[in-house]
Amino acid sequence: MLVDSSPGLEVVGEAEDGVAAVELARREKPDLVLMDVRMPEMDGIEATRVLCSGPEPVPRVLILTTFDLDSYVYAALRAGASGFLLKDTPPAELLNAIQVVASGEALLAPSVTRRLISEFARRPEPAQSPALELDGLTEREREVLALIARGLSNVELSQNLRLSLATVKTHIGRLLSKLHARDRAQLVIVAYETGLISPR
Repeated sequence: MLVDSSPGLEVVGEAEDGVAAVELARREKPDLVLMDVRMPEMDGIEATRVLCSGPEPVPRVLILTTFDLDSYVYAALRAGASGFLLKDTPPAELLNAIQVVASGEALLAPSVTRRLISEFARRPEPAQSPALELDGLTEREREVLALIARGLSNVELSQNLRLSLATVKTHIGRLLSKLHARDRAQLVIVAYETGLISPR
């Protein structure tokens, strides 16, 4: 009801479990899937992985989670999810999140971001830093990537690096292309996994 009542948004289907969600998404080809984590038959993580690695067009996936119960943030981002929100998110914020993720950006609730950082903090330090995956990046691109992983917005990147917004967006576009990342969430993962930055 909330989504259908919002101008420009339309619900094209609802599914009761992960298997049905994948089948429905492939049939209806939505721009975005609002995914639960805990479902019968196939959970939301596996459903996200199947959808994001499947045939084009690949939908954006925004996952709703209960912070106290779901410890799958990292796995879901690796599977291709572009956003995480808590189930008690106010309606206006949920609608905004749908628009943000559908437009190609990533969005994480603050408490979910803390869980993600904690996950990285528990992992051993990479054997080499940074990894070969970053060899094709320029020094400026590495700098931009590190700041993205620290949570800076485009405006903050522009101010911090004294670059125009257009130049910042160009750098981000090149990072997405070179690192084969779908959005900022996956850029953050690459930055941590390669050891470019480490959790504070």
